[in-house]
Amino acid sequence: MTDGESGTEGGGEPVGRVLGTADATPLSFWTAVAPDSFLQLDDVVVTRRELPDREPVTIAGVVTQVRARHEGAQFDSDVFAIADGTLPAQVQEAAEITTTRVDPEVYVPPAPGAPVHRAEGDARARALHFDRMERRIPMGTGRDGVPVYLNADFLDGQRGAHVSISGISGVATKTSFATFLLYSVFRSGQLGGDAVNAKALIFNVKGEDLLFLDHPNARLDEPTVAAYAKLGLPAGPFPDVRVYAPPRVGDPNGTPDVTSRTAGVDSFYWTLAEFCADGLLPYVFADADDERQQYTMVVHSVAAHLARHARPADGGISLDGVRIGSYGDLVDHVVEQVNDEETRREWAGSAVGLGTVNAFARRLIGSKKDLARLIRGDLATRRPHTINTADSAQVTVVDLHNLPDRAQRFVVGVTLKNEFTRKEKAGTAKPLLFVVLDELNKYAPREGSSPIKEVLLDIAERGRSLGVILVGAQQTASEVERRIVTNSAIRVVGRLDPAEASRPEYGFLPPAQRQRALLAKPGTMFVNQPDIPVPLCLEFPFPAWATRKSEAGDAPSETLRSLTQAADPFAVVGARADDDIPF
Repeated sequence: MTDGESGTEGGGEPVGRVLGTADATPLSFWTAVAPDSFLQLDDVVVTRRELPDREPVTIAGVVTQVRARHEGAQFDSDVFAIADGTLPAQVQEAAEITTTRVDPEVYVPPAPGAPVHRAEGDARARALHFDRMERRIPMGTGRDGVPVYLNADFLDGQRGAHVSISGISGVATKTSFATFLLYSVFRSGQLGGDAVNAKALIFNVKGEDLLFLDHPNARLDEPTVAAYAKLGLPAGPFPDVRVYAPPRVGDPNGTPDVTSRTAGVDSFYWTLAEFCADGLLPYVFADADDERQQYTMVVHSVAAHLARHARPADGGISLDGVRIGSYGDLVDHVVEQVNDEETRREWAGSAVGLGTVNAFARRLIGSKKDLARLIRGDLATRRPHTINTADSAQVTVVDLHNLPDRAQRFVVGVTLKNEFTRKEKAGTAKPLLFVVLDELNKYAPREGSSPIKEVLLDIAERGRSLGVILVGAQQTASEVERRIVTNSAIRVVGRLDPAEASRPEYGFLPPAQRQRALLAKPGTMFVNQPDIPVPLCLEFPFPAWATRKSEAGDAPSETLRSLTQAADPFAVVGARADDDIPF
């Protein structure tokens, strides 16, 4: 047996030999599978090419297609005669190998007949470039049951940033993979000391499944614990979580609008004074309307007028000598002013027609029902009520599932704007902030423009330098703004719709993987990262944290106390920070 056949390259006996009846190139080749062996999709293999007067070249790759055929058959009907034993033929399997690494980089094809080994141990790590990753974040296990890693340099902004996850809703487990990836980032130790201060902001848009990240999963069993241990991770919940929810409709106390989780939840809202001073009016119109529509000029003009003239007053605001105590009152006052010929010019600008003003007024009036519980003049201004990850836990969950679409857009837009502005003012990439946002195609669609889309584009294009990492999930990457998708260094695909799989946005998937994405079961993902030329298929373990109320074990005691409960219990509606307690 020659040195190339000894099994030292891959760690085992040869599983086949390079085919001589199909072209072999430095980038792809076929191997005949030995009769007593098999190769499946995603297997990692390695072969060696001897060169005169030079050291041997090791060629490693991933199986991207497997076929079997009868050799000796001429007609389709021959299969019956061969099965009956009346016609001699031999079954031969062959696997297509897509090259992932050539070492040293002498790009020559493997020699026909050269033995091919299944890569194991260090040979597998070299084939998949894991040996070149200084910081390896475990993402799951491959088809061979061995861990698969993500290069942290392409996640935390050192060489790239952002993650795009695509797949069918309810089947592709996009959110589950995003939360597992966060868990691995925080608990694997690969961020070093930065992991302690790193933050995550998660928007929960479907049910209350993400409200129990800090509760252990009661269904956790020994095999799942072992699966986490294989990845070098502890099996447990997120240790530091803060949950925010909108106030209930019509509740004068601002009680969080959640049903399944009753402790450790804080309300979020904006006061009328904050709404005016911070210029939040454009986010009321954040429905990706074309910026060429003229009423957007009225929006910005009114927002500027509110910022200049609104003054805090007993929890509400004073505007034009009028005391305004609710969002509905503010809308009515603005509509009255823009429709009044005497004040229209001052509020809406000089070059705006009545039709444009009416278009603005109709949309503003339509927002009263959706936003009245989020923009308040009747709740305490001194108690914590804003979403600020810097003052929150390591993981901040913002529950949106009970809000109508317009209100969801408002919360996402304003929250991301505030967080990105805060990071800009800090001027440093550390600590990192991971933003997990599902339904990205709704907030940053391919066509049109909106304030939210502009913020998301800012994050995609400049977030890397500021330490803001977007983990976006969507059913259809083809409907998301191209610049956001192309700026994502990591692309992940779960189960896909057949029509979507044919779109050019998935051109990074080999043909066989595109077909497999139509069949992928929950928990199976295809991950593409820059330093590995072939997307890797992996399975990630069952969540060690509760994903619904029925799975939730006992919560740690520190999560049972909300920020509001920890703050001054005597916070007074309308009180300023320097006011004395009125008794």
